[in-house]
Amino acid sequence: MIQTVKLAKLRLSPINVRTAPEKDLAIEPMAADIEARGVLQNLLVTPARPRGTFEVFDGGRRLRGLLLLAERGTIDADSFDVPVLVLKDSDAALSETSLAANFHQLKLSPAEECRAFQHFLGVDGDVDAVAKRFGQTRRFIEQRLRLANLADPIFDALAAGELTLDLAKAYASTENREKQLLIYNSYSHHSYINADAIRRAIANETMKANDPVALLVGETDYVAAGGAVDRDLFSDGGDRWVNPEIAQRLGGEKMEAEAKRIGEETGLAWIRPIASAHTYNAAAGLYRVMLPQLPFTDDERLHLDAIDTRLEAIQSEMDDEDIAEERFAELDAEYDRLAEERSGLHDRPSVLPDALRPLVGAFLTLTQRGELLLDTAYYSEQPLRLDESGSLLDDTAETGDDGGNADGETTGRSEREAVTPRPDTVAPGGKALSMRLFEELAMQRRDVLAANLIQHPALALDYAIFVMVDGRRQYLAKHGSTIRASAPQDPVVGEQPATIARTFLAEAQDGLEAAWTEAADPVARFEAFRDLDDDAKAGWLAYIVAMSLEAKDGYGTVPQNALQNRLATIMEVDVAAWWRPTSVNFFDRVPKAALLSLLHDVGGPAVSGRYAASKKPDISSTCEKLFAGEAMVEAEVKEAALKWVPDAMRFLDTASAQDDPQDDQNAESEAESEEAHAALEAGEEAACDELLDAPDEMIAAV
Repeated sequence: MIQTVKLAKLRLSPINVRTAPEKDLAIEPMAADIEARGVLQNLLVTPARPRGTFEVFDGGRRLRGLLLLAERGTIDADSFDVPVLVLKDSDAALSETSLAANFHQLKLSPAEECRAFQHFLGVDGDVDAVAKRFGQTRRFIEQRLRLANLADPIFDALAAGELTLDLAKAYASTENREKQLLIYNSYSHHSYINADAIRRAIANETMKANDPVALLVGETDYVAAGGAVDRDLFSDGGDRWVNPEIAQRLGGEKMEAEAKRIGEETGLAWIRPIASAHTYNAAAGLYRVMLPQLPFTDDERLHLDAIDTRLEAIQSEMDDEDIAEERFAELDAEYDRLAEERSGLHDRPSVLPDALRPLVGAFLTLTQRGELLLDTAYYSEQPLRLDESGSLLDDTAETGDDGGNADGETTGRSEREAVTPRPDTVAPGGKALSMRLFEELAMQRRDVLAANLIQHPALALDYAIFVMVDGRRQYLAKHGSTIRASAPQDPVVGEQPATIARTFLAEAQDGLEAAWTEAADPVARFEAFRDLDDDAKAGWLAYIVAMSLEAKDGYGTVPQNALQNRLATIMEVDVAAWWRPTSVNFFDRVPKAALLSLLHDVGGPAVSGRYAASKKPDISSTCEKLFAGEAMVEAEVKEAALKWVPDAMRFLDTASAQDDPQDDQNAESEAESEEAHAALEAGEEAACDELLDAPDEMIAAV
């Protein structure tokens, strides 16, 4: 019979089966729920001493929640009535009851939690109120609501247990249900997909909220300009800006305005903003101006002389072999201090003479924190000759000094080129283009080239083959394309056993016309490649495509690539003709039992029984000879051994070879040829006359 007992009369029983630390029992949410709705389920108690008190052996979390409310003063322990069911039995029986009561409790699934919170929000309409009633944070409630609004197929998969909570959170990193479904339909059939991969796929064509450009612009200005933010409630700093073009435009405007302000303030020839903290790419083609250092004052020179004198004296005293250890340590410490001070005095700041300001410029960089920072290096668009004081020599423009580029390398330009900026970097009148405009024009120029190339497929094919081959051979060469035939990422590194196929590939490469690869620059190599005949080009195409094949699609024992299997079927690849098992590449790598089983498969019990008592190395050596066709065995055993390859070496094509249209055409031609032969043998002249109108290949077959 259920009755009520004052909270002050209850204490936790030592036989309660829940023994987890209190921090793991989520007491705060329980207390919030009791405060909002009261005790919804009675506690199980047993009488205790002193008389009138009870021990709670089931309902410990509810009891702790009530005690927490009493501690806060929300309820009065002496007057608050707690519904209980009083049971009297042995400790063992009561402990069993506690176990049964807890064992059969079923926690809500994440999907059920999501729908429940969605319902409560529909009733209450206040996220904070719902969070308070359930003792949860606002972010937790928002996360569950976001999951409740997943696209239906994804939520259904979560509810059915076909999708983990981590994967569901990854899909919910965007509110765009169309994008959720697009990624889900692409990845749902991959058993090895993870949450990070889903988040990366969703993040494509968006900008991170902590991107330097985003930090520069600020969310307020971005949203005011019409930009949308995709909140990621399941990871810190994972919000995405859906309209990166707006952020880039606003960032460009801010950088241009700041560059203009700095230019007017400093009097420099130009200030070029770049959305990067590094200048090495932007400075390509420019000349680094090496400025003179700030000269020493008279006092600094006197101080340096005094330091040098003292350092010599210290060194002389330390060279004395009879010096005490304590004195040596004192001198050593003084020497280090003076040497550091001397180094600091020689580390002089550079000085930009006023006469050079109209001739040089600098880059306005963007740090990872979204801050604009003027780079301390100065560059010129033509080489400048300076004397030791930093003054510009009068003959700079006339001498055509070759100077150096941004990396300090000699350019080797002619006199006219050395003093003239590149025409593609300046506007009419000679003023340098802004970096943003220069890059936009580069993209538009690219589109013009693409629109013309698409109308010349033969040239496009030459270009594609050349870029793939030359890109593999000349890794650092610039080819102006994203086309690649990168070397495959083999799952095993190091020297591999020699095989017939590997030898053939090396010989095939040696047989290609390679004279064109000796040209010095990409343009010369491309023109030499274009001069090859079609067969030579086709050979290079087949070679580079063949050398791009991956061994596997991923890590572990993933299924074979279906497209590679289909290629093998179309070409009727006979693996046994290209690869034979040897001790090195197979037999030494599998157990003895596997070798005996293999011998049984190809030769029956007579062959396998012959080696059952042999050591594994002997069996491996025998197998190598047998499967190479070098053993003296029956003809049928030799034939079976020469055809055998392990399943891991087979191409397991699930598509039927008869589905190939070319196969159907060949079969039809063979059937017609047989009919023609029958007609000739029977002397049916009419049928022979009809063959005169048949295709040439059929007549040839007849």
